[in-house]
Amino acid sequence: MFISIFDMFKIGIGPSSSHTLGPMKAGKAFVDELKEKDLMDKVTRVQANVYGSLSLTGVGHSTDKAILLGLAGEEPETVDIDGISAFMKEVSQSETLLLGGTHKVSFPKDGGFYFHDEYLPMHENGMCLIAFAGEEDILHKTYYSVGGGFIVKQEDFAMRTRDTVDIPFAYASAEELLALCETNNMTLPELGRANEKALRSEGDIDEHLRKVRDVMYTGIKRGSTTDGPLPGALLVPRRAAALKRRLEQSDPHDGLNILSWVHMFALAISEENAACGRVVTAPTNGACGVVPAVLAYFDEFVEPVTPSMFADYIFACNHIAALYKMNASISGAEVGCQGEIGVACSMAAAGLAQLMGATPEQVCVAAEIGMEHKLGLTCDPVLGQVQVPCIERNAVAAVDAITSARMALDRESKPCVSLDEVIWTMYNTGKDINAKYRETSQGGLALAVHPPIPVCG
Repeated sequence: MFISIFDMFKIGIGPSSSHTLGPMKAGKAFVDELKEKDLMDKVTRVQANVYGSLSLTGVGHSTDKAILLGLAGEEPETVDIDGISAFMKEVSQSETLLLGGTHKVSFPKDGGFYFHDEYLPMHENGMCLIAFAGEEDILHKTYYSVGGGFIVKQEDFAMRTRDTVDIPFAYASAEELLALCETNNMTLPELGRANEKALRSEGDIDEHLRKVRDVMYTGIKRGSTTDGPLPGALLVPRRAAALKRRLEQSDPHDGLNILSWVHMFALAISEENAACGRVVTAPTNGACGVVPAVLAYFDEFVEPVTPSMFADYIFACNHIAALYKMNASISGAEVGCQGEIGVACSMAAAGLAQLMGATPEQVCVAAEIGMEHKLGLTCDPVLGQVQVPCIERNAVAAVDAITSARMALDRESKPCVSLDEVIWTMYNTGKDINAKYRETSQGGLALAVHPPIPVCG
């Protein structure tokens, strides 16, 4: 199963890749199928049924908005973020929707969305979209949002791990990946680029990398210059901008300032994500602050990052993410937050090790350390919002990734735990975690923390 940088590093909107980005893509895919089957003009009403974790935290994750935007023909990379509120207001007031952006259909307040606590059989995040012509069901499709913005139709679920493309250097484990590097005398970025070039031109690859870098750095800039509360009942205050102002006025000889800068980079992007801003999945939206924060740390405090260095960083990160995607999961609903923040920490540790001149073996050691100490991490977002503990968790994981990379390069002995072993452990640990702690907001911090009650004037 080949996971391209175009697949893993997707540009979209917050706050969640599995609960926002995936559902939007599913809505758009449903509309595309209606067009392919020449059914659009027959549709009079559409209905969305949401199941499991996708339902239990759906409103807090803006799943309803995402599905409607997808049904309206919008795509995550290009949707007008500033126009979403007006779009939702129009749908609510008129109880209609422009299907595919052109065909007006009914979408009633009562009967448009149905949120079901039960789970569909294939995955924790399931949804069924139905198109009606009068009372006749003319298209009924079930989709699963399997993490990181990836979606799978029910009929294709058994096929999702099979290779459908030919690449020169296929691998299914870290052991196989390292063997390919050794046999072909290639670095991880060289091998990654060679695989990408089997599918796309060099120009297309570099253009995608440029877009990814631009969105990451724009996210840091926007997040570090915006104050005020984040959306939702928790009224969580943004912290990145205030922290940046303090750091700019702080003692330059304070040895701990670098940690605070790393925190600021991660908080900035994570707050943008929570505010439904434009971010890059790395590997998910909920963990989107870690990889850019570690990159920004290197760029600011070690060495300016050139486009070539950025590419090396992303290719190294992508190899690691692909291994988790192939052999475990990057879905918080499936394996807890170890599949999101844990994988992001592992990716960033690998990417940083690559920039620091690590061998392929050392890159994988860094990735292993990054995950080993995130094993068992729960996903229990308060009120189903990607804010508490998600935002702060990105900042902590970014520092942990830097530590992991450094430890890998400092190590002279052979590690006791391999990357393949920690990936296996993560997946099986995740499957053992009670569903209350897998993105359902039914346990942990989600039960312990309550939003403030507004004071009436």
